[in-house]
Amino acid sequence: MNVRKMRLFDYENIHSSDDRDEYEKDYARLIQSPAFRRLQGKSQVFGAGSGDYYRTRLTHSLEVSQIAREVARKLGKSYAFLAKKEHPGLMLDPEVVECASLAHDLGHPPFGHKGEEVLNELLQADCGLKYEGNAQNYRILMFLEKRAGSDSGLDLTAAVLLAINKYPFCIEDPGRVKGVYSMEWEGIQSLRQKWGMPEGCATLEAQLMDLCDDIAYSTHDIEDGIRAGKIQMNTNLFEDDRLVANVMHEIQNDPGNEVMRWDQVDMKQMVKQALHHYLQQWESIYVECGREPSRTRREMKARWVRKFVSGVGIIDDAATGWKRVTFIRDGEQDMELLRTMEILKKLAWVTLIKDFRVQRLHKRSEIMITRLWDSFKHPDTGRLILPPDWLESYERQKGKWRWERMVSDYIAGMTDAYAEKVYAEFYAGGPGTKWGSLYDRD
Repeated sequence: MNVRKMRLFDYENIHSSDDRDEYEKDYARLIQSPAFRRLQGKSQVFGAGSGDYYRTRLTHSLEVSQIAREVARKLGKSYAFLAKKEHPGLMLDPEVVECASLAHDLGHPPFGHKGEEVLNELLQADCGLKYEGNAQNYRILMFLEKRAGSDSGLDLTAAVLLAINKYPFCIEDPGRVKGVYSMEWEGIQSLRQKWGMPEGCATLEAQLMDLCDDIAYSTHDIEDGIRAGKIQMNTNLFEDDRLVANVMHEIQNDPGNEVMRWDQVDMKQMVKQALHHYLQQWESIYVECGREPSRTRREMKARWVRKFVSGVGIIDDAATGWKRVTFIRDGEQDMELLRTMEILKKLAWVTLIKDFRVQRLHKRSEIMITRLWDSFKHPDTGRLILPPDWLESYERQKGKWRWERMVSDYIAGMTDAYAEKVYAEFYAGGPGTKWGSLYDRD
């Protein structure tokens, strides 16, 4: 048995015995799933439906998968140890990384990160449960989604499941804020044990997917922000001390940034230099592109993606005895490039997410999700307004999930537009309200 291609619920591949490779089947299962289609209606930065230019979770996932697949191919030609296939977790299969990238955002609820934050707060306050987007991925892939021949999710190969698992922990363990819910962790942990994965270490494929997600976020979201006019490419913004202070504040308050050893550099000076360099580069490319903003945006994005991608490599991690996918230069981790990417990520965050108009939309989404939760959370009344197939699934398997978890699953699966539609049906029935058809498929 190839431990990379084994499936938890179809161990002998009885229900997938055709001429396609197992990873090709995973790819088909993912892109034909309702959860994947719904990504087109979920916010990336700007609300889904804001315009036909801006990215959604779907286009973001497609872009991450393209970057990750190409980088996996490049690394496969550069590192001889990968060809030896000495350990199932020390391999980089482009098809596996592509599938993992397509699936990495399935667990995000409507209204972006704000929706995730609100659902987590509601669940914890009312019943002590957690909600987290990465953990929700596994709820969808291993339980909620259905496919022919299986009542246990999409039943993806072990390689793809572990390539999505960038936080290899049970989220219910004390102190964990990211990971996998205990119900799905049992299966993920069993795969990790079969592979002999070191505790707390992610596969190379999961690490690469995670890094390529950051590359896309730090380049593509800025492109959208410039297009929307929220990032003004001029010295008034980029030399504003308030922008520098806000970027620094976000870096300092992000616990994930401890590994970048910011205490070893002058953070303020580095942030100012990075922003200055970014603006200078924009001005130079703007002239090269005939002073056409749209061409300049595309060229700027392409050059930064190329810069980040060319820096990706694999090093030995002395702290864990494992290997790490990261930016490297001269055989060592390139901390400067890592910090630069983090600065660009925070630039996007403080200019887009922290914009007061976006915050107003976040407040609106908070109100909607909270009131939807209040409408569904009590079983006696919630049963009357939930779709029958959800109730049937709950009754069949209620030993595996609590009512509140089922409600959060239902809300989390909504697109932005569908959440607004259901909210309007419950709370906004004034003149001119669009109710939709009674025969809309929920």
